[in-house]
Amino acid sequence: MTTAEPGVANYDHDFYLWTQQQADLLRQRQFNRVDLDVENIAEEIESMGRREKHSIRSYLFNVMMHLLKWQYQPDRRGTSWELSIHNGRDQIAWQIKDSPSLRPQLSAFIDDVYPSVRRNTAGEPGLSQATFPEQCPFTVEQIISDYWPE
Repeated sequence: MTTAEPGVANYDHDFYLWTQQQADLLRQRQFNRVDLDVENIAEEIESMGRREKHSIRSYLFNVMMHLLKWQYQPDRRGTSWELSIHNGRDQIAWQIKDSPSLRPQLSAFIDDVYPSVRRNTAGEPGLSQATFPEQCPFTVEQIISDYWPE
């Protein structure tokens, strides 16, 4: 909202108060009120969806990076990599449970994230990008299940 009546929070100046007031108006079904900030509410809802996608991509990134390290640096395997893989898989599973519509998108997310995984993992001692395949060597199921590369 660019202007606000007295007592009505402005989106740009007090976001928290704005969220509380907008939620209250929605719960009261005050859909025709001039102070119901429909445009910013819609933008915030879309933003929440983007955050969900960003979050699951981040967990996929970490799982794939540690799976690559696990596969290509077997002599450096350790508890921290194992815990990171377990944690990432748990987080992905919980997000899919809460937002099942993300499950069919996992393959596309992996394709998007893998070039960064490959580049970042190549920063490890003794590894280069040429070490890793151009395409992700792990399937969706391998990434999210109890798969461990040899």
